[in-house]
Amino acid sequence: MRKWLILLVALCLAATIDQATKMWALHNLQPYETLQPIPALVPLFQLTLISNTGAAFGILPMAGDVFLVVALLIIMGLLVGMRATAADARLLPFATGLVIGGAIGNILDRLQHGHVIDFIHYQIPEVISNVSNPADHAIVLGVLLIIAESFWRSRRH
Repeated sequence: MRKWLILLVALCLAATIDQATKMWALHNLQPYETLQPIPALVPLFQLTLISNTGAAFGILPMAGDVFLVVALLIIMGLLVGMRATAADARLLPFATGLVIGGAIGNILDRLQHGHVIDFIHYQIPEVISNVSNPADHAIVLGVLLIIAESFWRSRRH
């Protein structure tokens, strides 16, 4: 029961933060408007409101409906996989909750708006420029934690 509670808390935290910050962005930024909340970090960090019809970080922009279905299948797979997780596991349920919460945040966007709302703009001039959202960050962090947990468990055995 404990692992499910940890998963649920992480899921709710990720989805709530994602949706709340996206609402803030929608009410405070115009499409493609850039806000520079920390001048010392420009151009590395800015806020730029965009619509993303593709996958995380804007890849495959014409496949939005496919990603909606894929996200639902991944959520189901993760939930089925959680049943095999040891009862004393703490990191894996938290990480899985982050991934599912992030996926739910982006699913809610697709259902409400027809696209995902991105607004966190990272940029390294002449190297990369990326606009994402807290859901994407939760998914990436969750996956990294799952990989780390897998690595640590394999080293212990």
